[in-house]
Amino acid sequence: MTRRFHDALPTLAIMLGASVWGLVWYPMRMLASMGLTGTLASATTSGAACLFVLLLKRRSVRTIRWHWLLVALGAAAGTTSVGFVWGAIHGQVMRVLLLFYLTPAWTAVFAHFILEDRLTRADAALSLLSLAGAVTMLWSPALGFPLPANLAEWAGLMGGMGFAMSNVLVVKLTRTMPGMKPEMRTAVIFGGAAIVATLVSFFEPMPAPPAASQMGMVAFIVIGLGVVLAANNVIMQIGLARVPANRASIIMLFELVVTALSSWLFAGEAPGPREWAGGACIVAACVLSAWVHRQARASGEASSAANQQAASEKKSTRAMV
Repeated sequence: MTRRFHDALPTLAIMLGASVWGLVWYPMRMLASMGLTGTLASATTSGAACLFVLLLKRRSVRTIRWHWLLVALGAAAGTTSVGFVWGAIHGQVMRVLLLFYLTPAWTAVFAHFILEDRLTRADAALSLLSLAGAVTMLWSPALGFPLPANLAEWAGLMGGMGFAMSNVLVVKLTRTMPGMKPEMRTAVIFGGAAIVATLVSFFEPMPAPPAASQMGMVAFIVIGLGVVLAANNVIMQIGLARVPANRASIIMLFELVVTALSSWLFAGEAPGPREWAGGACIVAACVLSAWVHRQARASGEASSAANQQAASEKKSTRAMV
């Protein structure tokens, strides 16, 4: 029983991380209602998370070396954070998140050009499936061409593109700088999110600032959320290091379940038939993408094992001769 629980811990860690991201929109809306804009909320919480990681893992700072990929990763992470937070605050949470989860389409394209991965027919088909889900969700006879209906949905779409780019750049960075500690990549992600959100905040209209009586609560939420996000990222990294990537991507879809329930309970947002149909296509694309990559990796491992066995038999034959 203890062994089974120990084996299940990585999966539980990923589910916990997905649950946190499925709930984080609510405290962000609380901060917005107190007078802290979405961009400033993203900047302050990301800054707190970055500081927490650097203090906790300060000995790993020496593993950082200058590389343009660090700037690119920070910019992509900033786009992800601002898009997700701003969209979740100002739009319908579930629609924004579903647009955010169009990652199979963007990841296939970015990986083809940045990682030089071959764009297979399966990748192209899954990208089209996820885009078909978005079209199903966004299409309306009154609106005509299926595009995001408002800035919040555009923000969710851009955030999803940033998320896909971040994932690809993390792989590229791992190959280019293998000596860099994973927690330092986390610090770069949060630091980039803080910088980008701060820059974008100058272009966002400022509401009335938080009242003096609310400053204590605002500071508490910002610091608490920063620590939670940083700790959550560390927990996620532990789970992701012990679970195959294809399986992890499926487990992370638990975020959609948590978001759907939390947006219904806390905001009274109930997805309609088109949202359910479009969401089903997007989720199916994510699940099938994980399955296809698992099959490809298993086929590659089997081919490699067969080649090694053939080489071994060839050597044995030579030795006999």
